[in-house]
Amino acid sequence: MTADPRSVLVWDWPVRLFHWSIVLLIPALWWTAEEGYMDWHRRFGLTMLGLVIFRLIWGFAGSWTARFMPMLRRITSVPAYLRELRAGTHKPVFGHNPMGVLSVFALLLMLSIQVGTGLFTVDVDGLESGPLSVLVTFDTGRELADIHELNFDLLSIFISLHIVAILTYRFWLKDHLVAPMIGGSRPRSDFAADTVHPVRSSPVMLTLAVLIALAGVYAALNAA
Repeated sequence: MTADPRSVLVWDWPVRLFHWSIVLLIPALWWTAEEGYMDWHRRFGLTMLGLVIFRLIWGFAGSWTARFMPMLRRITSVPAYLRELRAGTHKPVFGHNPMGVLSVFALLLMLSIQVGTGLFTVDVDGLESGPLSVLVTFDTGRELADIHELNFDLLSIFISLHIVAILTYRFWLKDHLVAPMIGGSRPRSDFAADTVHPVRSSPVMLTLAVLIALAGVYAALNAA
């Protein structure tokens, strides 16, 4: 089956899998923590750790739209992009738009803080703790638990704003962002020809990224 020549691939499947895995894991982590299912909370947390490690590696080894360097070059365009949004003259961007770039880095930072602190947290009674909590004092573990909770509150606010932004793009700016993150492609006519890049990645690099992510999870479970 040949690809539709009227469409162009924007997001590779590892990026899409990461995105929707996060969508599922965030509420699962919240619910298991609220209900006290800490064994499952740890399992989901370690899954999140593996995903974050993978995405950080994929930001250097993945396809063009997954890589951090092309994103970084778009940060300087944020003021101009905001002016275009206000004027209603913005056009779809191949990959993350300048505001989306800021969103990606903010999300990865908060997720890194969340999983990083979660590894060392200690509950108030000391009965529940992260897999690396034995490496820190009880007081340090409690301080990290406080950061863990505060960061999740900030993450929840960020996600809410992200959803509002997605809805704004969909219904006000008439820019569909969700469908391409599901199927990977957008109409080729959305983009100027000189802005489109091949979305290809190496199976070898993908395998290495997965293995390193798994090794990171294994290390977190066994380092103590």
